[in-house]
Amino acid sequence: MRSIVKRAFSLDLPAGKSAFLWGPRKVGKSYWIRHSLPDATVIDLLKTDVYADYASRPAILRERYQNHRGLLIIDEVQKVPSLLDEVHWLIENRGLSFLLTGSSARKLRRGHANLLGGRAWKRTMTPLSFIEVKGFDLERVMMSGLLPLHFLSPNPLEELRAYTADYLKEEIAAEAKVQDIPAFSDFLRVAAISSSELLNYANVAREAGISNRVVRTYFDILEETYLGFRVPPWKSSKNRRMILTEKFYLFDVGVTNYLARRRPLLGSAEFGKSFEQFILMEIMAYKAYRSPDLPISFWRASTGQEVDFILGDKEVAIEVKGGARVHSGDLTHLVALSEDGPVKKKLVVCLEQEPRSVDPGIRIVPWTLFLKELWAGDLVR
Repeated sequence: MRSIVKRAFSLDLPAGKSAFLWGPRKVGKSYWIRHSLPDATVIDLLKTDVYADYASRPAILRERYQNHRGLLIIDEVQKVPSLLDEVHWLIENRGLSFLLTGSSARKLRRGHANLLGGRAWKRTMTPLSFIEVKGFDLERVMMSGLLPLHFLSPNPLEELRAYTADYLKEEIAAEAKVQDIPAFSDFLRVAAISSSELLNYANVAREAGISNRVVRTYFDILEETYLGFRVPPWKSSKNRRMILTEKFYLFDVGVTNYLARRRPLLGSAEFGKSFEQFILMEIMAYKAYRSPDLPISFWRASTGQEVDFILGDKEVAIEVKGGARVHSGDLTHLVALSEDGPVKKKLVVCLEQEPRSVDPGIRIVPWTLFLKELWAGDLVR
């Protein structure tokens, strides 16, 4: 039976300290707050009357809470950016402690809002990870994704349909002042299809029927609303000419496959792409919760040789294979990477049932074992 065991996210906020908590809508921020911080005071800006009060007169925050004791939470703070000036004053002059949550930093950054100048930590919540759930069915996760409501639903496709229609195509477009919602919808589909591939603005623009400039803006919107992210290429090759183009991934494998209109059956090419994205999502969750300064990149030579992920300064190189058997030909890119300088650990993460080692120093690792080692801190710190 599917269930959430416990969220891996923890805050550990010292008294008198404040923090931003970012993450896409429906990732579980509000649920975590209700269950982990039941005694905190919450100002929920998704409530229309609460929003109207603070949007019309942000000074109400200072008037109501300047003598407050304990943690004060402002949920969806990006809806009223001017509140951050009041937050700043209350931190500096009254020593208050805030948790400021949001699903989009776009309005704050574009409006040059007060981001508190280092007075608040930054934390991110991701979709569910392998260690947070019971009843993990990999093939089902490829369709449902790992947003909690979708993962637990008996009908995840209906949840995904509502999420993409009501949130991705309407709310995100409205916040970013996108005028042509059908074009943005087409862009989302093309972005999902090309997720995990080298970022080619011209190709996406041609497929979506919009300009290169607009495409770049749309990708920025996805990053600023935590719905996608770029993975940079490894650039420090000594012996090879490298591809310096980034890759782009959407934030959830279920959302990606729904938008791309694909059903990734085990053994198919679509499954391989989805499996690669799933492994990266786990690495991103580990980075968010355990190792926020961990560099994540990929290695691709101009000859086409590619290694999916490099963690740290070539501490761990990871090739992801969605097949039940890894063959010698699957190792050639890791070997080529090794010839370009030392790599501490070289892994092929796959669907094989048992781990094994092959020359030269490559470990074939079942995906469940890889994730257990990752979250135990045995691969990187």
